[in-house]
Amino acid sequence: MTVTHDIVAKLWNLCNMLKDDGVTYHQYVTELTYLLFLKMAEETEQEDKIPEGYRWRDLVNKPAPDRLEHYKIMLIHLGTKGSRQVQEIFTNASSFIKKATTLSSLVTSIDELDWYSARQEGLGDLYEGLLEKNANEKKSGAGQYFTPRVLINVMVELMQPKLGEVIQDPAAGTGGFLIAANHYLRERHDVFELSEVEFNTYKNKTFFGMEHVQDTHRLAMMNMMLHGLDSDAPESGMMYGDTLSPQGQKLPKSDLILTNPPFGSKKGGGLPSRDDFTYPTSNKQLAFLQHIYRGLKPGGRAAVVLPDNVLFEGNIGKNIRKDLMEKCNLHTILRLPTGIFYAQGVKTNVLFFTRGKTEKGNTKEVWVFDLRSNMPNFGKNTPLTKNHFTEFVQSYGTDPYGKAKRQDLGETGRLRKFTREFILERDESLDISWLKDDSLEDAANLPEPDFLAREAMVELEGAMADLTDILHELGVEEVE
Repeated sequence: MTVTHDIVAKLWNLCNMLKDDGVTYHQYVTELTYLLFLKMAEETEQEDKIPEGYRWRDLVNKPAPDRLEHYKIMLIHLGTKGSRQVQEIFTNASSFIKKATTLSSLVTSIDELDWYSARQEGLGDLYEGLLEKNANEKKSGAGQYFTPRVLINVMVELMQPKLGEVIQDPAAGTGGFLIAANHYLRERHDVFELSEVEFNTYKNKTFFGMEHVQDTHRLAMMNMMLHGLDSDAPESGMMYGDTLSPQGQKLPKSDLILTNPPFGSKKGGGLPSRDDFTYPTSNKQLAFLQHIYRGLKPGGRAAVVLPDNVLFEGNIGKNIRKDLMEKCNLHTILRLPTGIFYAQGVKTNVLFFTRGKTEKGNTKEVWVFDLRSNMPNFGKNTPLTKNHFTEFVQSYGTDPYGKAKRQDLGETGRLRKFTREFILERDESLDISWLKDDSLEDAANLPEPDFLAREAMVELEGAMADLTDILHELGVEEVE
């Protein structure tokens, strides 16, 4: 992958050209997406989606002094012309570039890259490399939209996506889960050998995502296109919208849901505008959790990243956990190590569950794997790797529905089994730990202040959401 890494490094370094224009890293990746879309459409011979006169070569052939003005006109024009995909990427697009010389330098540099080798290695991998760079850059603040790829891959491999299934991510970010699920399918099937009906199902009726932040939605659309997941079918593929609004009800009932929902409370402390949730709450994770288990087909399965507060919050949180365990078999909880999500900096878990064929009594026991205690302090110096998940993957087994035989490893092991009766006695709390954490952190390894601040903020937001829910139940609609 040396050529891809080399091009990613060169594209990332081009950001230095924009520093004088006051462009942030996240703005830069968005700006770069507009230019790369035009260039990659040329490279992949998909320019028929773009109106004539507004393609990459048209921009390159403009005299340098006129290029910036033409580029800004292009962005506006492409927001309403061309394929659905082109319009969604360029909707409300605007440029942060102020100097014609800056744009000319960017265009020339992009045009001179080794695109032949990049095509051979995969343009999708190149673009994901850029997204990963952006997520790991502290100043970009994009980490909240990028789940570590190694974690995504582990979740996908355990869930074993199948051809013909409806696969959904209701908090899609840049599309990592859907792309990994597609990669899993493509490794095991030659999709071009499918019948016409089967291929149409694969292309237009398999992958569904929704993203609420427009710039992030652009990145997701670009990412999906470069991985061959672009779809012009209505209400399929990557949709722009708020899953916690009535728009979320457009997402179809699914066989598999893979996601990492955003943390925190709804802005202003209000409730989601959807009217189909049994337990309205301003806590985003608890609201998303309801969407997920309600959105599964009978027998459908899910793997969801959620912070600790979902496991123990009282009142509505308790009711939602109880409802989840009634309607689904919550068979596995993986307690994740700290430090793997820079932007969130909170303690997280993966919940694995299967929707029951009935509405009651589906969870009989919950297996908890503690991958948090006595683990390294992950970060740039100690990256998370697939090897860190080996013991968990082996304990999970080969059944995607969590039915493989497992062995309780006792008080000194990482895997324990807890009965539904035990959880009921704990007032429905799933925040279960038993290992003594013997890892001693020296001063150099202590969490950064912003890590602690973010963790404290999530705890506070959870408490505020809880209070807001209680006040709403009492009929108090506005909280100052």
